Amino acid sequence: MKSKVKWMAEQLVLKLDRSFQVPPGLTLSPPVDALDGPASIVMVLEGYNSLISDTLDGVAQVKTEISSLAGYLDQWRQGHCTEQRPKPSVPGPLQELQSRKEFIHTVSIEALMRVKELLNLLLKNLDQLNSC
Repeated sequence: MKSKVKWMAEQLVLKLDRSFQVPPGLTLSPPVDALDGPASIVMVLEGYNSLISDTLDGVAQVKTEISSLAGYLDQWRQGHCTEQRPKPSVPGPLQELQSRKEFIHTVSIEALMRVKELLNLLLKNLDQLNSC
């Protein structure tokens, strides 16, 4: 499972690097959302994916791949995590973006950057997938 998640995440990071340039001087604050097992990763990926506007060029395939990764992780979690944990809370950076949805283009770019940041963190911490 980890190898498939790793491959999917690496492909998505490459696609984000090729297709979407970070505007100069733009930094993410606060830093990336914490990883807390598959349930929180799925929630954060789906949350950011919902904020990415379909009007951005080249975004349709990226959104599909984010959904595929989140779906794969969620399916794995449901099959392997028998203990029911409380639903993870929405992290601060995601809440912040959700509150500014009217700025579609800016929110979309930041959501893409945050997905990339989250994927890079996931790639460095694949062991997080073992905790339910």
